[in-house]
Amino acid sequence: MKIYLIRHGRQNSKLCNVDVDLCEEGFRQAALLGERLAKEGIQVVYSSGLKRAVQTAQAANLYWNVEHYMYPELREISFGKMEGLSDEEIAVRFAAFQAEQKKMEYDIPYPGGESAGDVVRRVIPVFRQIAESGYEKVAVVTHGGVIRSMVTHYLGMDMAKWRTLGTSLENCSITELEYHPGLGRFTLERFNDYAHLQSHPELLRSAWVDAEN
Repeated sequence: MKIYLIRHGRQNSKLCNVDVDLCEEGFRQAALLGERLAKEGIQVVYSSGLKRAVQTAQAANLYWNVEHYMYPELREISFGKMEGLSDEEIAVRFAAFQAEQKKMEYDIPYPGGESAGDVVRRVIPVFRQIAESGYEKVAVVTHGGVIRSMVTHYLGMDMAKWRTLGTSLENCSITELEYHPGLGRFTLERFNDYAHLQSHPELLRSAWVDAEN
């Protein structure tokens, strides 16, 4: 079974983890993603219930025309007290936390929010359900924190190191896992693949934000 983990398209706000619609560029990213995976034989698409993930799944699914299921467990990592703030505000108000997080000594939760391990614990039941679904090609539209946390887990890494997996995942990038039923194991086949966006530099995150929490 192949599971294509897809980060949602660009949203309509730069504030931390607010539940808003995609912007025009986000819909363009989703269309390019859908077109790229159109020949892969996607059989079903799952997404979180946040608007940016739902709309990405819907826009890409115009090319696949498959069932779409929403699971709240696939929502982004909770940034707690940071949510709704700008990057500049976060850098000032949570400087001590960010300095501690960068040490990567412990899997510490965001202030009032979740750790990467917390994300893994709530997402694993959904991944288990997907693995046992009988599908062979599954798209999962979710969020950067979820993708990085789950890949860290399946690679057997220390969860404190989850932020070593990409400085920033591109919107509508593809991270591919393969599930091996006989072994009960996931392998990582590709990570943060955004070849479908590279000829459109205005759609890359470097054209939109400088940092990622």
